[in-house]
Amino acid sequence: MKLKTITMGCLGLLSLTISDAAPNTIILDETGVANLRLQTVEIDEQTFETTVFSIGRIEEIPSKHSVLSSRVAGRVMELKAFEGDYVQSGDIIATVETRQLGDPPPTIQLKAPQSGIVITSHVRLGQPVQPDVELMDISDRSQMWAVAKIPEKEASKVHVGSLARIQVPALGDVVFEAKLVRFGVNADRSAGAVEGVFLVDNAEGRLLPGMRAEFAVILDQRDDVLAVPREAIQGDPANRIVFVKDFDLPNAFLRVPVVTGERNDRYVEVLSGLFPSDEVVTQGSYSLGFVGSGAGISLKEALDAAHGHEHNEDGSEMTDEQRRAASKPDDAHVHEHTDETHGRWLMIYAIVMTFFSIIVLQRLMNRNSVNELERT
Repeated sequence: MKLKTITMGCLGLLSLTISDAAPNTIILDETGVANLRLQTVEIDEQTFETTVFSIGRIEEIPSKHSVLSSRVAGRVMELKAFEGDYVQSGDIIATVETRQLGDPPPTIQLKAPQSGIVITSHVRLGQPVQPDVELMDISDRSQMWAVAKIPEKEASKVHVGSLARIQVPALGDVVFEAKLVRFGVNADRSAGAVEGVFLVDNAEGRLLPGMRAEFAVILDQRDDVLAVPREAIQGDPANRIVFVKDFDLPNAFLRVPVVTGERNDRYVEVLSGLFPSDEVVTQGSYSLGFVGSGAGISLKEALDAAHGHEHNEDGSEMTDEQRRAASKPDDAHVHEHTDETHGRWLMIYAIVMTFFSIIVLQRLMNRNSVNELERT
């Protein structure tokens, strides 16, 4: 079935005449392609995912946040960790000299309750401490929560275990994949949304609490859908187009109208206009829309180079008569030019002689008039 579709697509493209394709063909030279940084991708039928978009924030997992404190009053005599340091569970963080009697007074060692990063420190060397005062905050950020505000009308389609692709603008194009582990305990009435909590791996520690996050929550999947990357679609909502790489001419791109269907965070479904194995422009597609038809080199030049014989300026095949006219020897052109030059000089000569004859005739008539007056 797929092979049949591809074959029909190729036949459909071959059935187009050059004159039909010419107005929608953009031909560039190598410099133009390089300047626009054009990239193409070959499309095919794929599994298409229906997604819902939502925004949210990165948050710390509450159960992975701990504090360091002293069980007795005293004074800090040694401090081994500061803000930003990574500590392992059981590492000695500080030594506290107690207020108990002794020479020297007894000391106790404070150990890290868990592995993680020291995110805040409220203690300095020599500082007095009390049992009810927090000394440090330690956070294990190897995993984080990504909390999405899912629109209420879509919340019924989302369930624990649903997948999502998450992008954090502060980290560029990095995409995190995560599963929904729980829902929030309250709905956001002002936003009309329900909180969905996704568990995200953060082994590199790049995710920080408070970062803005964008979610594409997967609701459903459909197989055998022809789709193109979102950046390939150009034009206004009523006139969607894509640029397809010409299979014959080098550096030539066809402006092809398409009918689109659903879209998700990465792809747009194409209902008609394209066929599997078409190469569509992705990067540079927007810029290509501002390039006029025939930019760079002419359609005639491109077809001549591709086919090895001459074409007309509009890209159509030359007739036998046109080929004979184009193949006339140079001396024939010289003769034609010479005849044309002679004809021009003859016309000038005729005009001058006519003008001279009119002057002579006028003088004769004036003389005859004078003679007649004298006789009377």
